[in-house]
Amino acid sequence: MHLPTVDYERGCVLLLDQTRLPHEEEVLRCEDVPALVEAIQRLVVRGAPAIGVAAAHGVSLAADRLLQQGSAGDELVSGVRAAVDELRASRPTAVNLGWALDRMEGRLAEAVQVGAQGEDLRGALAAEAEAIHREDVELCRAMGEHGAALLPDPCTVLTHCNTGALATAGIGTALGVVYAAVEAGKQVRVYVDETRPLLQGARLNTWELARHGIPATLICDGAAGWTLRTRRVDAVIVGADRIAANGDVANKIGTYPLAVLAARHGVPFYVAAPYSTLDLSLAGGDEIPIEERRAEEVTGFAGRSVAAAGTEAFNPAFDVTPAELIAGIITERGVFRPPFAETLAGAYVAGPGR
Repeated sequence: MHLPTVDYERGCVLLLDQTRLPHEEEVLRCEDVPALVEAIQRLVVRGAPAIGVAAAHGVSLAADRLLQQGSAGDELVSGVRAAVDELRASRPTAVNLGWALDRMEGRLAEAVQVGAQGEDLRGALAAEAEAIHREDVELCRAMGEHGAALLPDPCTVLTHCNTGALATAGIGTALGVVYAAVEAGKQVRVYVDETRPLLQGARLNTWELARHGIPATLICDGAAGWTLRTRRVDAVIVGADRIAANGDVANKIGTYPLAVLAARHGVPFYVAAPYSTLDLSLAGGDEIPIEERRAEEVTGFAGRSVAAAGTEAFNPAFDVTPAELIAGIITERGVFRPPFAETLAGAYVAGPGR
């Protein structure tokens, strides 16, 4: 992509506005934390890794703004911490958001401990945000290479929601596996779930895949079962917003039934996600908070109502796929197999990135 999903210039977080794709490529400039929070909530930026990177830059942005306003000392530190709290509350399910903000808070505490003030404090936060951004690019590349090794040549992949470059700072998670496989010389075609209610698959995956020249066929979510039965699908690959210690995975609504269908038809179901998506503090998926969004996203589309006036709607943004339906979790450290409670914890027991 010639426009990055998330970028930063001093005093401004830059976001490729995904609400306008595929018809318009427009960059939204967020010049303060409230604007960034609104952008996260409106899904201008979406995808767990991308949200985490954007939030990290948001903390750096907060320090910039406070310095411009003349804040210093304890006032500067408390203002940055308030911004962290504001960003943390923007969306509840994607654990990468909290993970990135925890890192930024840790860097803030370290800077304060060594007596950093003013510009030095801001510089420390900016460096940590840039490190998180750079790390996501590297993790996506590693995930892609590990996942690509799972795919036969030629192969057909079915995917749900957008998990490419638009969802991360790098090449993506599940679509990153596809991109890496193609780069390795494999012939890959993709069936793309439209992904209701906001059509991230139809709007965003098709846009990305077309730019990569990868053959793609769009299907409505309800056609996934018939596609698995009547078309040769070698693997289902999705991303994740949070993974519990036992391997249960929260991802975009519609993932759970897709995993059930894949199991019914003997197609391996893989999850691609970086370590920042793991939440080993949660024993299982029942503990994962599930965001519920506005009814209007279901009762209408693009500002137009499609349901009878007064119709009620249940609009969970995510569902949880039980670990027993997952053949493997693709991470930057390799592909983990069941039992995930042992394999994931064993690999990451020392903590993220260690």
